[in-house]
Amino acid sequence: MIPFSPPYIDDDVIREVMDSLNSGWITTGPKVKALEQEVSKLTGVENVLCVNSATSALMLMLHWFGIGKGDEVIVPAYTYCATALAVMHVGAKPVMADVGKDFCIDPQHVKKLINENTKAIIPVDIAGFPCDYDNVMEIISEPSIAKLFKSKSVEQEKLGRIFILSDAAHSIGAVYKGKPSGALCDATVFSFHAVKNVTTAEGGAICLNLPDAFDNNDLYKWLRLLSLNGQTKDAFTKSQGGNWRYDIIYPGFKMNLSDICAAVGLAQIRKYETFLLEKRKEIFRKYDEGFSSEDWAELPPEIVDGRESSCHIYLLRINGISEYQRDKIIEAINELGVSVNVHFVPMPMLTVFRERGYDINDYPVSLDNYSRVITLPVYPQLSDEDTQTIITSVKEAYRKVVS
Repeated sequence: MIPFSPPYIDDDVIREVMDSLNSGWITTGPKVKALEQEVSKLTGVENVLCVNSATSALMLMLHWFGIGKGDEVIVPAYTYCATALAVMHVGAKPVMADVGKDFCIDPQHVKKLINENTKAIIPVDIAGFPCDYDNVMEIISEPSIAKLFKSKSVEQEKLGRIFILSDAAHSIGAVYKGKPSGALCDATVFSFHAVKNVTTAEGGAICLNLPDAFDNNDLYKWLRLLSLNGQTKDAFTKSQGGNWRYDIIYPGFKMNLSDICAAVGLAQIRKYETFLLEKRKEIFRKYDEGFSSEDWAELPPEIVDGRESSCHIYLLRINGISEYQRDKIIEAINELGVSVNVHFVPMPMLTVFRERGYDINDYPVSLDNYSRVITLPVYPQLSDEDTQTIITSVKEAYRKVVS
């Protein structure tokens, strides 16, 4: 069976983890700091905070911005549930916008949803393809939209507009008009979950890119404190002789990343641009070559109008099929020894959101994308033979079910 998304574990990863184990220090410490520095190099963003998940990262930023009860945050209907759950966890309401054929949030639908309760927008780079950030920024800067913004906190007053927080869980290494993902809006969140392009098993990172009215370095220090229960010294600092005394100055959270997890990501990110990302791009393009001649295959975007994907996964849509046929095709592919997936079940179709009044019929493009998409695996361990097997299996399964 060709697996869907095994983690990339090589000798460098094992050595880095063993170094952490042998050091006697496995929670937040020097490995986490080194990973933050590597993310900073990759993105060009000076201040990067690593935490225990992308969900925690989103919650931390929403909390910092003073978002809570009575506030609304616009998110795409087509994303993993964590994007909206983070909004709910801080007491605010997720307002869902439809997406476009590129799987990214539809800026024109976003525009229709903005009101005086809107405090933030969370665009999501589905499959690693960047959203149209310039378009989103232009919309919130329009005078008729800008005057709707009502600040409720010092941070909101200082920013003076809707906060743009990118859910870039899939898009580390992506590029938008010459700029790297991480540097495209006020703040960006990456995921280092086990299936992501760079993994720490569980983990995430926040890239701070707020305008000049903010001191991003001071904010980094404050968020780090918030991620450690509001404690003035982390455990590593306290462990240095005679440095035990600390204080709790804010009711913070427990969201820190451990060194033993950071070690995995540290080994990977050091070879990400030169090897891991390039392998993903090669596989993505082999899929393009394999399916481009099939009139039933709608290929996902990789490089369009200055937007370059990180090639996290390959979202192949099948033209002219029903959701039932899509599911039967997946079954047939699995029978041929290939694991595939579906990204994502739109949030309005999930019980937790459906019971709160969200209706998938309000998001026709999301529903269309979902009903005929099959997610093909993309990871460096796939050989040319594996990739060809996957392509052949999809074609054979299509013929079996549809033809």
